[in-house]
Amino acid sequence: MLPTGTPPDWNAVEIAVPRRSNRLPGISMAGFRQSLPAPADIAMVAHPAVIVLIDLSEGDGIVYDSRGRHERGSAVIGLMPGDLRAGGRVGACLQIRLEPDVAAAVLDAAPDLSGTMAPLADVWGRDAGRFEDRLRAAASWDERFTIAAEVVNRRMRARTPVDAEVAHSWRRTLKSRGQLQVDNLAGEVGWDRKRLWSRFRSQLGISPKRAIRLVRFDHAAHLLAAGHTAAGVAAECGYADQSHLHREVKAFTGHTPSAVAAAPWLAIDDVAWPGSSPTRNPATVGQHIPKGRS
Repeated sequence: MLPTGTPPDWNAVEIAVPRRSNRLPGISMAGFRQSLPAPADIAMVAHPAVIVLIDLSEGDGIVYDSRGRHERGSAVIGLMPGDLRAGGRVGACLQIRLEPDVAAAVLDAAPDLSGTMAPLADVWGRDAGRFEDRLRAAASWDERFTIAAEVVNRRMRARTPVDAEVAHSWRRTLKSRGQLQVDNLAGEVGWDRKRLWSRFRSQLGISPKRAIRLVRFDHAAHLLAAGHTAAGVAAECGYADQSHLHREVKAFTGHTPSAVAAAPWLAIDDVAWPGSSPTRNPATVGQHIPKGRS
């Protein structure tokens, strides 16, 4: 998120995260409760996860504006949301981040959501309303996280997972922080480049090359927000030079690296999403699968 109007006062935001027992692979959750003196206006940018926002507010709640289309309430936000704004006086919301290989099963619609926003009811039908009702009736964030984990896990188990090769390729992209080649990914799973590109794109809604760029940008954004210089970030993240970093940040956010470094949308990541810290160890991400599996 990047500020364009009134950014949230994070000092007034209550943030809750689930206990370890409610954590699922490829899924992150956080709860937010806030009381804003004026409506917030936030631009939402590309992120290497499909985001499910459950609006638990009283009254008008969250308002979205996507290319002149206005929506309210709970929504699913794809990897590449484009020109999307979220605002309003948000009382409470539950945010669920789904890695694309998980989202493909949980939502059964990830390819259609890779670059847009859709009301949760359009994706889950009547299940969306029942899910919201259960969360609103819960007495605590712990209870809400338990409900969310149960619902997401049940939906994930009821659907065919993506190809193991595709899931492995996504995890390797995360593990490398976007510093690898598509040909290397294909070689690891015993596929040629064309097959990996086709299966990855059809199942995750994004090409392998675009996924690599997205993950690399996300890591760079966190380093910028942590106070690293643009030149240092460009070198660490594998960009050709500082100008290359500038072009990529501009492409993903519409802003300069210095603006991203000061953006409040990363200010609470270490609290709400500790796994997104630039000092996190990615070595535990990824899993070996045998070559040639089809």
